[in-house]
Amino acid sequence: MQIDPYIFFQGRTEEALNFYVGALDAKIEALVRFGEMPGTEGPAAQAGKVLHAAVRIGDTLVLASDGENSGQTNFTGFSLSLNAKDDVDARRLYDALAAGGQVRAPLGPTPFSSSFGMVADRFGVPWMVVVAPPAA
Repeated sequence: MQIDPYIFFQGRTEEALNFYVGALDAKIEALVRFGEMPGTEGPAAQAGKVLHAAVRIGDTLVLASDGENSGQTNFTGFSLSLNAKDDVDARRLYDALAAGGQVRAPLGPTPFSSSFGMVADRFGVPWMVVVAPPAA
């Protein structure tokens, strides 16, 4: 069994996906707009918005949509945990996600990781960047 996060960006999905492509080397695997769905009726302004998208970040598939296009996101009660390969990679990922976002915990050593930090990116999505300790 697998769990794939599904994020509703409320009108900013395409902007968010393009940000993740640049910041996290993500790959957009699918993107369907509301106007491409047969039988979908709605405001013309919504036709170009993202009904469903799939973006691969590392080995993980993240799904996304503009949802109701309300413009108001509320990302609470969870964080996406991003496993960096080493401290240099952690710094690169952390800085990319923090650009235009909000630092919640600076990146630094902890008892469980050589590098750990928390940010909310420019879209409000909470992230934890961590370097996993070597396997014993």
